[in-house]
Amino acid sequence: MNLSRNWLREFVTVDANDHDFAEAMTLSGSKVELTHDLGAEISNVVVGRILSMERHPDSDHMWVCQIDAGQAEPVQIVTGAWNVHPGDLVPVALHKSTLPGGKKIEKGKLRGVLSNGMMCGLLELGLDERDFPYAAITPAAILGDYKPLDPAKPSISADIKPGDKIYGPVVAAKVLECTSQPDGTFHTCLDTGDGTAAPDTGCPNLHEGDLVAYNTKTDAICTLADLHAQQAEFPHCIPDGIFVLREDCQPGDDIKPIINADDHVVEFEITPNRPDCLSVIGLAREVSATFGALLTLHEPVVKGGAQGNLMELLDVETPAADLVPRYTARMVRNVKIGPSPKWMRERLRSMGVRPINNIVDITNYVMLEYGQPMHAFDYRYVHGGKIIVRRAQEGEELTTLDGKSHTLNANHLVIADETRAVGLAGIMGGENSEIVDDTVDVVFESACFDGATIRKGALALGMRTEASAKFEKGLDPMNTLPAVQRACELVELLGAGDVVDGIIDILNYVPQPRVLTLEPDRINALLGTDVAEEEMVRILRSLDFQVEGNQVTVPSWRGDVIGMADLAEEVARFYGYNNIPCTLMRGQTTLGGYSDEELLERQLGSMCRTMGYDEIITYSFISPTCYDKINWPADYLGRNSLKILNPLGEDTSIMRTTTLPSMLEILTRNYNYRNQNVRLYEVGRTYAPGGEDGLAVESKTLTLGAYGSDMDFYTMKGCIEAILKDLRASDVTFRTGSGLTELVSYHPGRYAEVWVGSDCVGFFGQIHPLVAQNYGVDGELYCAQLALDELAQAKGADPVYTPLPKFPAVTRDIAVVCDEAVTVGALEACIQNAAHGLLKHVTLFDIYRGKGVEDGKKSVAFNLTLRADDRSLTGEEAETEVQHILAALASELGATLR
Repeated sequence: MNLSRNWLREFVTVDANDHDFAEAMTLSGSKVELTHDLGAEISNVVVGRILSMERHPDSDHMWVCQIDAGQAEPVQIVTGAWNVHPGDLVPVALHKSTLPGGKKIEKGKLRGVLSNGMMCGLLELGLDERDFPYAAITPAAILGDYKPLDPAKPSISADIKPGDKIYGPVVAAKVLECTSQPDGTFHTCLDTGDGTAAPDTGCPNLHEGDLVAYNTKTDAICTLADLHAQQAEFPHCIPDGIFVLREDCQPGDDIKPIINADDHVVEFEITPNRPDCLSVIGLAREVSATFGALLTLHEPVVKGGAQGNLMELLDVETPAADLVPRYTARMVRNVKIGPSPKWMRERLRSMGVRPINNIVDITNYVMLEYGQPMHAFDYRYVHGGKIIVRRAQEGEELTTLDGKSHTLNANHLVIADETRAVGLAGIMGGENSEIVDDTVDVVFESACFDGATIRKGALALGMRTEASAKFEKGLDPMNTLPAVQRACELVELLGAGDVVDGIIDILNYVPQPRVLTLEPDRINALLGTDVAEEEMVRILRSLDFQVEGNQVTVPSWRGDVIGMADLAEEVARFYGYNNIPCTLMRGQTTLGGYSDEELLERQLGSMCRTMGYDEIITYSFISPTCYDKINWPADYLGRNSLKILNPLGEDTSIMRTTTLPSMLEILTRNYNYRNQNVRLYEVGRTYAPGGEDGLAVESKTLTLGAYGSDMDFYTMKGCIEAILKDLRASDVTFRTGSGLTELVSYHPGRYAEVWVGSDCVGFFGQIHPLVAQNYGVDGELYCAQLALDELAQAKGADPVYTPLPKFPAVTRDIAVVCDEAVTVGALEACIQNAAHGLLKHVTLFDIYRGKGVEDGKKSVAFNLTLRADDRSLTGEEAETEVQHILAALASELGATLR
């Protein structure tokens, strides 16, 4: 929300500079984002009066002007603009001046003639014709500037002279005299060849000696449009030039106050619970309370008296009464569309609103001043003289003021007449009731609509407007009448029309004043302060709260104040948060900490980083084609994904059911960047359909991904073993053959499932070469997917301290010959199970195939560590334990001692 400090002074006067003002307002709860000095970029630009003009000796279109700029001597400036005349007041950028956009002006020579600055147009000052409508230029067609499009076929002869016919009643005429008038027009005297003419014209680019086209029938000097000429034919007769001032100013005056560049604008960040501050009056209340300054508010006064009575001319119905707490309307007749006065244009522009015309500007002005959006209808297009505020019909069409057609449904609220919708309530008016130049009768609408309905309607149509942004926050129903009264008052003040007597005011919801109990002790206890009750009362009254005894009546515009805590906030804001003393916490506090799931994630992350893996975070949204890229079957249930209703695009249109595509995308990106060795991990969520209330079943997965010269199947297996060892998981085995569908993404001979006891916690291996090829990778990629829920179940008990053994260990090496199909894991498990309590460790140290070992057989060697906790083992005891183990290996796996 922008606030013009010049406008603010109408309600409250504060002398603080921008910095102090912003700091004080921020401390009192109205956060200031930025402050802007509208004239910060303008310096050394003054008003000048043109004393004389001479044609440039070396140019056919430039003038050498002597200008009174309030200095001891006239200032010489060369210009190429043709719309200036002696006596004109113009903005003059003197030597070493600056203009908006960082432009610097210094003296210099133009075709050999010294120019000590520059006369400014609207554009150079950061303005346009809507800021100063009288500065619009309609150039005459100067025949001396004519350049034929086809030199071989000129439309106007090069040696044309006064009296020569151009076409029809249009002849060439020479300007003998050109005198400017107070209203901006020019009185001329023309030599028509066979006499003289004295037409008045609004074309400002005329000077004595110019040849012009004169229409003898209409007694008018012709413009380019009158001659049906293109701009290229008259290159210097352009609708642009110097800004000729018609303001109350003198040579030497600073230009800033004249163009409102002396205003300072403060940009506030208004929170959604304070829609009352989306207005000048609302912020004026805050400023008054912050600085203890007197607040002066104006009560609108409307004279009325136009022909007719509103009750006879207009009828309003609100079938959707639950969505229209209040609807207020008034009518203006004999409307005169025209520019707004300068003071209104300046205020609108400072607030970031471009002036359009007096009627539209009045509605914008009231919206900014009161925070109440308004709309104006052309009464002649309200069929049947009836306004109906209703829900839209299914499929109903409406073209809004921006020229876009919309198809509506029953969730939209519309303003309609007896036959059609004429506006989207609270969002934008309809093109079929727009105010145009020939509008005569206008209906002003000031209403309060249901905020949630307006917000949903605006979002559904993709057309959030300034009005909808205010309505969706919830406006004060009691503000509609003062706002429409203010609009009608401005109509009378601007002479824009005649106000019809009568007001239509439908109040479907009568808000009752909220009364709260003032409890100073509880407020002080909550704030940790010792503020006197009298000070609390003073603060609340400064904000227009009514306080009688210990009863506080909340103003209608403060819908955010509903309890004692809100009153405490008001006291704290203006007592000063910086004045509240720092104290130690009292009472019971909540012990913070990590949940078991968070502790597990931190432990896994720490272990992965220890092994050289870098963490990544990927989006949970993927493309449906990702399942094709990882070779999942078309009928696999894992493809059943939750779809996003409003996706950013096809690539992010579903919720993933596996984290593998996300990891492969990042690995591919690093591969394409030619990173040689990459190790990545992510603890990511997957989303499977089937949750309660249509929600997803969310699970977390630890995903590892790697490639490089130091990565192969066994390296990845070692990483997983290290993770499970860190979790103190027991009975860890690696298997194949369970037939999991997800494993189609892995190399069929280089993958394994990870089991802890009877539970499969995940799988790992080399990515299938065809899958890698789908991602454009011709190298080996390795991945692992471990379910966090299963890892949590597999996690062992916290370690318990065990003293170092007191007795020595006995080691034995055994080498057994077994079939190739027997795995080392099976041998180790058999050894562990066959031991009678003395075996502490079993370690593989060799596998041999070759001479001395039959084909289809292999020799596997283990180191056995034996120890008793209560005694030193004898050789016989150790030998007995080894024999038990060898017997079990022979009987269960057919492994014999080599």
